Amino acid sequence: MTDFLERRAIISGIGQSKIGRRLGRSAVDLTVEAGLAAIADAGLTRDDIDGLATYPGGGMGGEAFAGPTSPEVQDAMRLKLNWHDGGGEGPGQIRAVFAACLAVAAGLARHVLVYRTVTESTAQGSGGRQGIGGAVSGGGRIPRFSGSFQWMLPFGAVSAANWLALVATRRMHEFGLRRDQLAWIALNGRANAARNPIAVYRDPMTLDDYMAVRMVTTPLCLYDCDAPCDGSTAVVVSHADYAPDAPNPACHVNAIGTALRGRPSWDQFDDMTTMAARDAAASMWKRTDLRPADVDTAQLYDGFSIITMVWLEELGFCGKGESGAFVDGGRSIALDGPLALNTSGGQLSAGRLHGFGLLHEACVQLRGQGGERQIPRQPEVAVVANGGGPIAGSMLLTRGAG
Repeated sequence: MTDFLERRAIISGIGQSKIGRRLGRSAVDLTVEAGLAAIADAGLTRDDIDGLATYPGGGMGGEAFAGPTSPEVQDAMRLKLNWHDGGGEGPGQIRAVFAACLAVAAGLARHVLVYRTVTESTAQGSGGRQGIGGAVSGGGRIPRFSGSFQWMLPFGAVSAANWLALVATRRMHEFGLRRDQLAWIALNGRANAARNPIAVYRDPMTLDDYMAVRMVTTPLCLYDCDAPCDGSTAVVVSHADYAPDAPNPACHVNAIGTALRGRPSWDQFDDMTTMAARDAAASMWKRTDLRPADVDTAQLYDGFSIITMVWLEELGFCGKGESGAFVDGGRSIALDGPLALNTSGGQLSAGRLHGFGLLHEACVQLRGQGGERQIPRQPEVAVVANGGGPIAGSMLLTRGAG
């Protein structure tokens, strides 16, 4: 097998801050808490950290979404860095992890702290979620938007929920997907969240509950949309030769998927039923001898439930247009099923940590540290998929170096 550079990297440490609704804490405070936890979990000290990466940083999408920049965190933690990185462009939210893997492989750093921090719940306050661009009060100046936003926002399509509802509608038309099938992404997540003591929503949910809740943007209802929260997730990406010295089982990076071959557009992609997940998944599988049947757990982006359905197909766990039948009844994706899906509860129930919570959970499961939500059989291979719409990235992690 080709020695792809990402195989020279491991995830040696993981950490999270307190996770919750409207914590009222600063993004830097949460980041430092998660970062110190990850460093200690890796058996390292701050002096060992010589790299730092984040997504997106730089205020992209507003402070509550972007989290603190890498210079802010470097200063707060008094880190001495050989390499650092941040930015919103690239293959999904875990682009920062991909960048860290390549930096370690290239010798630019040995131990890279990677973090993702959100304070969207506190920023939301007591009101509802705002759309892209926020709200304009009476008499306020209407902002101008460029790019694709200028063609969507004036017509009321102010959220990714609106844009992805079009994907769901297309799939219902083309493949016969039903809402009672789509529901199983949310139902499975809630069942797993009940076993996760830090999940935002842990109360039981039935199919009747799902079908009766208010619609947000047809055909997506409230339970198809992720739950805003505050929190920070951090991982330490180290060179693979550190694995024997790490105090916890290392999660080896086997392959990453970064490709984008369609138009980078929410409404002009060449196949609206696949979006960028198609390209990221295809490029990942070309970089490994592992196959979908080898995967024990899938931690798939569920900012909206329809994205998870797309990933299931594009990663090869079922055929094109067959994800509805695949998840129907929940057995195939249950904790003790053949493909344990979003075992922490995902973003729909555990909280919107913007994909990094899924990466953290993949490592927890590979280590066998899931407690009540641990997959009954010891998982050896996990896939993590982040992003939806016109950007996406995926990665395979293994318990060993295979």
